[in-house]
Amino acid sequence: MTESIDRSRRNFVGLAALTAAASQLGMMGAARAQVPTAALSRLPPLTRGAHTSFSSLKQVEAGVLNVGYAEAGPSNGTPVILLHGWPYDIYTYVDVAPVLAEADYRVIVPYLRGYGSTQFLKSDTHRNGQQSAIAVDIIALMDVLRIEKAVVAGCDWGARTANILAVLWPERFKAMVSVSGYLIGSQALNQMPLPPQAELQWWYQYYFSTERGRLGYEKYRREFAKLIWQLASPKWDFDEATFNRSAAAFDNPDHVAIAIHNYRWRLGLADGERRYDDLERRLAEFPVISIPSITLEGDANGAPHPDPAVYAKKFSGKYEHRLITGGIGHNLPQEAPHAFAQAIVDADRA
Repeated sequence: MTESIDRSRRNFVGLAALTAAASQLGMMGAARAQVPTAALSRLPPLTRGAHTSFSSLKQVEAGVLNVGYAEAGPSNGTPVILLHGWPYDIYTYVDVAPVLAEADYRVIVPYLRGYGSTQFLKSDTHRNGQQSAIAVDIIALMDVLRIEKAVVAGCDWGARTANILAVLWPERFKAMVSVSGYLIGSQALNQMPLPPQAELQWWYQYYFSTERGRLGYEKYRREFAKLIWQLASPKWDFDEATFNRSAAAFDNPDHVAIAIHNYRWRLGLADGERRYDDLERRLAEFPVISIPSITLEGDANGAPHPDPAVYAKKFSGKYEHRLITGGIGHNLPQEAPHAFAQAIVDADRA
């Protein structure tokens, strides 16, 4: 039983369905060059797991939040904003941030709403996890930090947010790096059924649509997160200390509400906020990304993700796709920090 589940996960059976859905949106295109990790040699070498903390953790009020974030590098360096996903946190970039700081980048790594030390300023603010709301949070943070233009990069929810920022505010971003490519979604697209094995990969999305799922995630959020880490990165042998550093972020009082709302909103089971309607209408047109971009994929990504050929035509500017080899899973920046950092430098110099 375990062997068959593992085999089906790694064969990514659901990609055919994702590709079919994407082709209906005009997203088909030729795959770009794939670059092995051995070719990435310009940044100094770094050891995965060499860092266990950030040099500076700060708080600032921005938009509807008091945002917690890590900062590294010179204050006058080129800003780089690194965005984490679910169920991960800023430690996704604990090895990436120092090497970029040494390369004279000003690195900003915020906790998203519902994670770590990021808190809502008002108790009655809707705990909204929809995609455009998270992107607006980042613009508000940039404004408060007086960052006019930055390189943006992300993984999982963070990759989707980076995509959204690039298409809605291209004047604010110099370049983008995105794990698993173009991830902008819409409620209409998410209504399209997939073949059973593809649906199986989204089991937690359907679990979260129930009250049992909300209660289960509330009670077992750490056990749940560890399972997702194991499924999404089957060859990543992370230790307890590594997991526990990130798991602390899930103790945020709004974490469960944000995660549940995000997945229910995707399926049209929860309302968003009207003030984001125009942004969502624009995103539902699946606009192309015009800024210089590099997309990355790990060769052992166990999470649902589209084939690079599906999204190649969604990039109209200078663009490259890289396959990162060596058993690299879904949390690519933490599993292959050198490759991720190098992609940021290369996208910035494009």
